[in-house]
Order: sequence, then structure tokens, then C-alpha cells
Amino acid sequence: MTEAGMQKRISDLADELGRKALGAQVKIATTESCTAGGISWAITQVPGSSSWFDRGFVVYTARAKCEMLGVDPALIEKHGVVSEQTARAMAIGALEHSEAALSVSVTGIA
Repeated sequence: MTEAGMQKRISDLADELGRKALGAQVKIATTESCTAGGISWAITQVPGSSSWFDRGFVVYTARAKCEMLGVDPALIEKHGVVSEQTARAMAIGALEHSEAALSVSVTGIA
């Protein structure tokens, strides 16, 4: 897929997410590590996204994940920052620190 095609696909997905969030009357939060806010950026390019997107957290370091989202440092020590357990804790932390009913979290190695 070309870069332009990829950008179009991302834009279409963000737009679809917005329609579904509006239909369900929910707000969304993101928490991103290796994507450094890219998901939040794509969402905020959708006109009217402020009615369904609450906030995004960029938590690149383990310390930021703990301080901003309440991720337990022991969980990170046991499973690592790139793990399903950490991603789940990040998503839960986003819900607890926002007005969102749904969250997405991304962690990995870029």
C-alpha cells in the first residue's frame, strides 16, 4: 500500500470510529507509547471529533505510564512495558483518568 493509500485508510478508520462512538453516545480516550500520539492525531483530524474524543495520553516511558495512568510498577517489572498486561493496564488507566467509556492503548517497540 502506498503512503497516500495508508493515510486514506487511517482517515477512513478514524471517521468510522467517530460515527460509531457518536451512535453509541460514548467518548473515547487513547494511550500511546510507540505511536507517540499518532492515533490521537488521526482522530482529531475528523471534523467534530471533540464531541466523541475526550483525550489522549502519550506515555513513552515506564515512569510516565505509572504516573499518568496508574500502571503498577511491579506489573511492568514482571511483564515488561511491551506486554498485553501493560497494554491492558494502560487502557484501564485511561478510563480512570478521563471521561471516556472506551479506550485504546498501544505499546511496543518502534
